[in-house]
Amino acid sequence: MRFRKPPVGKTMQIRGWVKTSLIDFPGRIATVLFTSGCNFRCPYCQNSGLVLHPESLPEIAPAQIFQLLERRRGLIDGVVITGGEPTLQRGLDDLLREIKELGLATKLDTNGYRPQVLRELLERGLLDYVAMDIKASPAKYSLAAGVPIDIRRIEESIRLILSSGVEHEFRTTVVPGIVAPGDIEEMARLIAGGEGNERGCQRYVLQQFRPRSTLDPRFSEVTPYPAQTLLEMARAAEKWVGRVEVRGI
Repeated sequence: MRFRKPPVGKTMQIRGWVKTSLIDFPGRIATVLFTSGCNFRCPYCQNSGLVLHPESLPEIAPAQIFQLLERRRGLIDGVVITGGEPTLQRGLDDLLREIKELGLATKLDTNGYRPQVLRELLERGLLDYVAMDIKASPAKYSLAAGVPIDIRRIEESIRLILSSGVEHEFRTTVVPGIVAPGDIEEMARLIAGGEGNERGCQRYVLQQFRPRSTLDPRFSEVTPYPAQTLLEMARAAEKWVGRVEVRGI
């Protein structure tokens, strides 16, 4: 099958590209696409260029991406859409549809703040894997996101993912001053499932914070938690979530 030129060139802003990744899509060899723009301003974000100054980064045409995917058919079996925040992109559903027509699996990385978009993508069967950030406990969510947050939108996205049947993970970057050890059980309870969500969370990932190139330069001076602290947090989360992983230690 020959690829069709995707109808997304004027509506998708892709400003970064990892052509081959073995770590971003569990169980798959993937291409990773970075979209520009974000509705959050997380002070510890390491993709500040994509968030604040995407116009300074080279734009990658979707046709160029699909040409690579066609050439590497059989070598790449998935595509990750990350950011920035991909759900801000008006052409996201078209891009995902074109990817799936090539027989490739799709993974979306999202902050979960546009549940209506997430719902539509799930209902249309355009997602094979969803990774959603859980930034902080509800009381600290606006601090973590850098903007005022309506926590109900986060909770709605969690419910959508848990009830979707789609493979997924929730993940938290454990930033001192934003995520305290005592917050983890409350955060794990958010994703533990409940009535109508019998499947529960498939995977909860705690990620080590790396203090470099942060959106707020002050966070480049923050010392990460010791590895032992993250492991203790993981044990606390396991009271609510069956599978907890720690990355980056």
